Amino acid sequence: MSRFETYSDLPGQATIAARPAPLYPVLACLAGAAWPPLWLTLLVWRPHAVMPGRDMDWRLVVLLIGLIAVPLALYRILNERRRDERPGTRLGVVWRFMLYGGMAAALVQIVVALGMSVMGWFEAADVMQALGATETTLLIFGVGGLPIAMVVGVSYALWAGLCAAFIAFEAKPAVKDRLGLMPRG
Repeated sequence: MSRFETYSDLPGQATIAARPAPLYPVLACLAGAAWPPLWLTLLVWRPHAVMPGRDMDWRLVVLLIGLIAVPLALYRILNERRRDERPGTRLGVVWRFMLYGGMAAALVQIVVALGMSVMGWFEAADVMQALGATETTLLIFGVGGLPIAMVVGVSYALWAGLCAAFIAFEAKPAVKDRLGLMPRG
């Protein structure tokens, strides 16, 4: 006899419903933005550059991006639930967050690489030096940094998705419409 006899026996497959706003979504966003590796390393190793710019500590940049991206992802999921009633499970919420987190991390890293390339053009003395700076910047930040940024983004999104799935949503078993009188939608 198998431990999992049906698909619904797998963890995270219970039907969910959004908890009342505004308290639970706000708590889910704050908990999701507080990714443990960020605040633990910020406590152990203090950031040296806190002013916005090229040398700003990357942990602070990621924390700022998380404070913006987590509420946007949760807002998008709540709108999708109102429209299509999907994702219908906690696992679906976590997967949506991981998808959005990976795409956001890739997009931000591409924007950073292109921005650093343009900044290198203005610092160059001639055209060849600008081309060399562009090549080096795109190799380091584009080719080398993109996989790292995506791994960090997906793992951050996994944490945020788990926080959102367990704080902003609660398990609600599906009620069967035995008499056919329940409204749809």
